[in-house]
Amino acid sequence: MTLTMGSAVDRAATLALSRHADRIREHVVNMCANDEGGHLGGSMSAVEIFTALYFAVLDVDPLHPSAPDRDVLLLSKGHAAIGLYATLAERGFLDPDELAGFGTPASRLMAHPVRSVPGVELPTGSLGHGLALGAGFALAARLDGRRRADGRFRRGFVVLGDGELQEGSVWEAAMGAAALNLDNLIAVVDRNGMQITGDTERVCPLEPLAERWRAFGWAVRECSGHDLGALVELLGGAPWQPGRPSVLIAHTTKGAGVPFAAGLVQSHFVKLSRRQHTRAMAALSRSRSRRDPGDG
Repeated sequence: MTLTMGSAVDRAATLALSRHADRIREHVVNMCANDEGGHLGGSMSAVEIFTALYFAVLDVDPLHPSAPDRDVLLLSKGHAAIGLYATLAERGFLDPDELAGFGTPASRLMAHPVRSVPGVELPTGSLGHGLALGAGFALAARLDGRRRADGRFRRGFVVLGDGELQEGSVWEAAMGAAALNLDNLIAVVDRNGMQITGDTERVCPLEPLAERWRAFGWAVRECSGHDLGALVELLGGAPWQPGRPSVLIAHTTKGAGVPFAAGLVQSHFVKLSRRQHTRAMAALSRSRSRRDPGDG
């Protein structure tokens, strides 16, 4: 397997994206330290995916979240909602101060995303439904017939978990999208190799995953899901083949950024103690300082 590395995105742009990713990770850790806890592992594995999409790829406007020609993103792995909320706050859809109320009775920030949150298109998290919904948005854009200034139809992006791919409805949607030639549909698989019950390859093997997607008629690319340059280059260049939907298999680490949680199934849902919260924030600070000494 050859992973594409980012080369078209210059260092200054990548550094700016990395700073957004740093703040998103800090927001996620803070939310997991409240009284309710949160889905740390799958949110942290997707941080660079969210960052690349919202800060370099998606045509969206925080001041007009329902603009008719906007790109649409669906978080099919809805349990990673805190990662999405943190990104929406960093992008300007939400006041970052609202994140502190995550999971409380008066908050609209629930464990899974809901439409009352600006930037959330549909409630998700009943796994296996997001790709079909994304295909619906992509097809609707085609049927509407309106093209944007660049000549493209608006695009539908769907972020899926790899454990979620064990749902048959994902492959029904994949087959339908290819049959309809929905090349304005782009899927991203957060391939962290883990699900709530263990390693995906032990629970229900997915490999050879790229070949499976190709067999369903999709254009396929792979990269490190923590390489912002590669993510921006690939996702910004989609669709990769006319008439075919695109899927990026992004290889990630569950719980990335928090050393005592990274790569562990147990990071799926956590309630960080005060000590763990302090350790996690210190680790994020050290990582930021190593990458960008002038930022610390």
